[in-house]
Amino acid sequence: MAALSVVESAYHYRCLVANSSDSKVVQIPQKSTFTIRRTWLSSRNLARVWHRLHVPLPVECFVGRVNIFHATDFVLPPTLPSTRTLLTVHDLSFARLPHTAVSRLKVYLDRVVPASIHRADWVLADSEATRSDICDLYGVSRDRIFVLYSGVDVRFSVSNKNSLLTTRSHAMPLQRPYILAVGTVQPRKNYSRLVQALSILRGKGIDIQLVIAGARGWLEDEIHDTVAATGMSPHVHFIGFVDDGGLPALYRGAVCFAFPSLYEGFGLPLLEAMACGVPVLTSNVSSMPEIAGDAAVVVNPYDVEAIAHGLERLITDEELRKALKEKGLERAKQFTWEKSAVALLNIYTRLLDKPK
Repeated sequence: MAALSVVESAYHYRCLVANSSDSKVVQIPQKSTFTIRRTWLSSRNLARVWHRLHVPLPVECFVGRVNIFHATDFVLPPTLPSTRTLLTVHDLSFARLPHTAVSRLKVYLDRVVPASIHRADWVLADSEATRSDICDLYGVSRDRIFVLYSGVDVRFSVSNKNSLLTTRSHAMPLQRPYILAVGTVQPRKNYSRLVQALSILRGKGIDIQLVIAGARGWLEDEIHDTVAATGMSPHVHFIGFVDDGGLPALYRGAVCFAFPSLYEGFGLPLLEAMACGVPVLTSNVSSMPEIAGDAAVVVNPYDVEAIAHGLERLITDEELRKALKEKGLERAKQFTWEKSAVALLNIYTRLLDKPK
């Protein structure tokens, strides 16, 4: 919203916020073209009313009459027949990798996401890979789906020297060389194989640590079991969630960034690392090759030896590191929130010109 607010537009935006506690984390631009419409229900209770109880309460009861309603997170509430609808689907990991999702949540998403996709007039995907998944899994025509890339916050730019490392110092082994991984601790992030790759590197005499910055997630026992089984406990550091104030310095201090995820709808952390001038290893599946381009070492995320070999190249090959740093900086510059906001505004304009 912040980037959209600085793009010249004749449109007025109404932002639906679920109850006052939820609104604390929503930054509404201070412009007359943006207004807040708060509900008396929490987001959880709204989901119950709309998607579990199937109460046909149109969203216009909260926001008033609108030309377009943009549902930004997977599910579309009931709307009036005259309202054009746009639905953002960030990824389909629950469908592509069902074993990595909590079963109860997967049952819910399997029901509401396809229904929302088919009911929406148009769909917005985070990448071409996600657009292809929507088409393949749900039989949606490609011309109903727009692709809108995310942007990298300017604080991750190498020219921004104002960021300070604010993470908990007792948990940060920053005096020793480390590989950085960023993302919620859950199976899709592929941390178990990354830990196994670390074991291979250390077995070759490469003195390197692994720092994982991410909140505790779900189905994470296997990851911690792998750390124990490989004897990597002294060398793997789970530091928890790190906000954007601390992340840039954390990226810049790393020898390299490892993002061997099994599936991503976009993969913003790999661009954040590139913007910070850090060489990146990522996966050759889903959206990651699309986003990384030729600015990363790309490997099969299911092949532990391939992950270890890629990391070893990044750690030991100075020429490769230099080349990927330069390519990564240029690649990250192609993804800005300003560019995303202009693209989104153009999509809104196109939809207003289309018949309902």
